[in-house]
Amino acid sequence: MRDYAGGAAGRGDTIAAIATPPGEGGIGIVRLSGPEAFAIADKVFRGRTRLVLAPTHTVHYGRIVDPRTEEVLDEVLVLVLRAPRTFTREDVVEIQGHGGFFVLRAVLRAVLAAGARLAEPGEFTLRAFLHGRLDLAQAEAVLDLIRARTEYARRFALRQLAGDVSQAVRGLFEEAQALRAQVEFELDFSEHDEGEIDRGEFLQRLEVLRRRVGDLLRGKSVARLVREGPAVVLTGRPNVGKSSLLNALLREERAIVTPIPGTTRDVVAGELELAGFRFRLLDTAGLRTTEDPVESIGVARARKALREADLVLLVVDGSSPLTEEDVEIARYVASLSVPAIVVVNKADLAPRLERQRAAELVPGSPVVSVSAATGEGLGELEERLRLAFVEGEAWEGVLLVNERHLRLAEEAEAALAEAEEAMRRGATLDLVALPLRVAAERLGAILGIDVGEDLVRQIFSRFCVGK
Repeated sequence: MRDYAGGAAGRGDTIAAIATPPGEGGIGIVRLSGPEAFAIADKVFRGRTRLVLAPTHTVHYGRIVDPRTEEVLDEVLVLVLRAPRTFTREDVVEIQGHGGFFVLRAVLRAVLAAGARLAEPGEFTLRAFLHGRLDLAQAEAVLDLIRARTEYARRFALRQLAGDVSQAVRGLFEEAQALRAQVEFELDFSEHDEGEIDRGEFLQRLEVLRRRVGDLLRGKSVARLVREGPAVVLTGRPNVGKSSLLNALLREERAIVTPIPGTTRDVVAGELELAGFRFRLLDTAGLRTTEDPVESIGVARARKALREADLVLLVVDGSSPLTEEDVEIARYVASLSVPAIVVVNKADLAPRLERQRAAELVPGSPVVSVSAATGEGLGELEERLRLAFVEGEAWEGVLLVNERHLRLAEEAEAALAEAEEAMRRGATLDLVALPLRVAAERLGAILGIDVGEDLVRQIFSRFCVGK
């Protein structure tokens, strides 16, 4: 069991909590974990089998009663799970009853009256961590999986929970520890010439390790996209159909559409679930010079949204020739160094804009013809959105997307670069040993190795009670 001096989790008692979300549902679960889980459950369970004698991983039908009055509280199925083949590696009982709030609360009160303690937030997962069932990265993945709001967030969390990240980081940690040990041995026994480090070979190992840590940091470019979703900003001159396009993509009337230029005066947002992402679509005021003070504020906000965008949809009207406004806005978009797609709207009307001319607006950007009115071309536009974010090397292999992990890996990479530079210039080994120790500590902290109680408490306090 990992050393953890503080907190209720270190008591070794039996905890209980409702493990399913509050509200009405077909099934609700009260979970117990600890050395007295079976004995406590027997005090409230009335069935054919005493749970304390039941084999592991078996299901038993019966009723839950108030241990003080014998009042029947619910009709249930009870799962018996014996240590160590459980999530917490302790004896576990799961009482599966009806999912009503008052029913579950009554069952929980009965279990607490029988001797269990109400679990603290995240205490079940904390016990799994303390008993070595999960390392800290895997424990955090449990929370990331629960909070995942997109398919990609779910996939990354599940891979982290399965140990992909831990396995990769552990290999780096062990190599950093090996290099550190080699240097510290040399410092301790420097009077023996035969133990001298081969600086060329050592430097090569340092370089390889730093690059491998850098490979994990490729996830930094996608971490925010996975958590928050890409910000896609629609821009263009007034009345080219930006709001109509937003509504068409969202399949709902989110933005007001009128033939009057300047109708959109603020940023209108909507979310589109596509290809495992939660795209944040932002319809902005048409970019133009205006004397209207309210519209001017909208234009300023539109420019701010464009500067912060992950992708810009430059919308032009395909039923009319390009205007000087179109060209000026395109120049502004091109100056932002933000990926863009030129969207030629109103494809259902007689075309008056050549595709080649549209392609020249933002050189190198794809052009898609659509009709917000009929839906023509929306499939191609959605495919372009997908390709803009889920293709390329940034998504391959094991990636770090957790903010804490990324910060620690960045610090480890910087420390390794410092050690590498010291070794390259022939510095004394104590100037190599210190950054190597920092690198090893940061990599170990990702896994929960030698981390402080405050950090552990902070991480698990973010969990809900019952997990």
